Amino acid sequence: MFQTNEMVVGNGPGRRYGLVQCSRDLDVGGCSTCLRELLNQTEDCCIGRRGWRILTPSCCIRYEMYSFYEQTSNLPGSAPENEGGVGKGGKSTRKNTIIIASSLAGFLASVLVAGFSYYSPLVRKRRQKEGTSQEILIRSSQGSKAAHWTGESIHLHPSDEDHSGDLHHFNLATIQAATNNFSRENKLGEGGFGPVYKGEMPNGKEIAVKRLSINSKQGLEEFKNEVKLIFKLQHKNLVRLLGYCLEEDEKLLVYEYMANTILDAFLFDSEKCKVLDWEKRSNIITGTARGLQYLHEDSRLKIIHRDLKANNVLLDDDMNPKISDFGTARTFGGNQMEANTERVVGTYGYMAPEYALEGLFSNKSDVYSFGVLMLEILSGKKNRGFYHQDCGQSLLTYAWLLWNEGKGQELIDPNIAGNCPIQEVLRWIHIAFLCVQDDPALRPTMSSAILMLGSKSVNLPQPSTSPYSAARFLQMINLHPLNLPTSEI
Repeated sequence: MFQTNEMVVGNGPGRRYGLVQCSRDLDVGGCSTCLRELLNQTEDCCIGRRGWRILTPSCCIRYEMYSFYEQTSNLPGSAPENEGGVGKGGKSTRKNTIIIASSLAGFLASVLVAGFSYYSPLVRKRRQKEGTSQEILIRSSQGSKAAHWTGESIHLHPSDEDHSGDLHHFNLATIQAATNNFSRENKLGEGGFGPVYKGEMPNGKEIAVKRLSINSKQGLEEFKNEVKLIFKLQHKNLVRLLGYCLEEDEKLLVYEYMANTILDAFLFDSEKCKVLDWEKRSNIITGTARGLQYLHEDSRLKIIHRDLKANNVLLDDDMNPKISDFGTARTFGGNQMEANTERVVGTYGYMAPEYALEGLFSNKSDVYSFGVLMLEILSGKKNRGFYHQDCGQSLLTYAWLLWNEGKGQELIDPNIAGNCPIQEVLRWIHIAFLCVQDDPALRPTMSSAILMLGSKSVNLPQPSTSPYSAARFLQMINLHPLNLPTSEI
């Protein structure tokens, strides 16, 4: 039920490639109606595009300037006759197939001509900045008899440097097969927005699938936000998004697979934490810092993550860190320095006080979260749920007490204390305290933090005061959890 072809159109160089396809629930009329509806969409969406894909549950059209399908000698519908197809019904089926194939060929010619017209030299000069292939998902079509389609469109406008060819819309059946239908054995963990599963594609490539739960507070907008943001980001310390799926009631994100899963699984496990020697921990800290610096200062978009924590740092085969989970991230434009929100999302214990209490967030609120993460990595203790009889419910106040009394060495994780440069670790604890100061203006930028981490010659200022706001806020959460803003945990 599909047709592919290629042709040289007009006097321009190179060839054009096209594909049209209908599902087998459609008859000839339904196939024609479905494809005609999609072809009418191209003028609105696809002028100036090098390529485009328009999809519904029952038919699809694709046009590209490169060969995206395998060459085959068999035409669609030309499968050899079987023994059950020699009677009257078999002749009728073959006749219907021939009619549909002819109809598809006619539409395909229209697609190729339309694609060439939309990307003519004059249009190319005017629209070149609009980039490469665009994918459009349509909820339903007039000719479709398929079940209700709950997928939504994610309109991406990539430029050539965005590596748009790497991003795919996966169909649900493919992901179900890869994850053994989201089996318990394939489950890697559970996040605030839903479980994550390991999968294996037919070509052997391993993937990680984030399945947004129906009860998750990450809705369609956060889902779209995560796809759009990660699609535009390219850095070795950021997790790479391979594609997504919006079908039926499912919202799925497909990532590169990280063999060592999340930092949290190692750092706070009594046995696995022994794998994290000083060299690995320092590499995780500096790698995470570089990923944040890229988000704040070096990417084409200024991005505030808003939920940096050990759960959202993934580790590859060599224990290199990759920041993940951009569902709550926000972009800043121009010279914008901060923003305010009435809906506080993130994780208590990592939130900067001004964000948790007032909804104010900026790159400095990410710096605060990074400081908390640093203290966790260096101490091996988790900030959330921490308790000490003299310091209450905060790792920050406990760490501050030790450091301020000249006992900072007692804070260092015993698993690395005997085999690490003590003075360097104490210096890094000092830098962590600079990152978690109550006043955002006193916190360093990520580029300054990286400079301090990498150079012993840089003089470190003294932290202003003990991080009292964070400690008080954490106490409020434990005493009055229902009176505070909701957050994703």
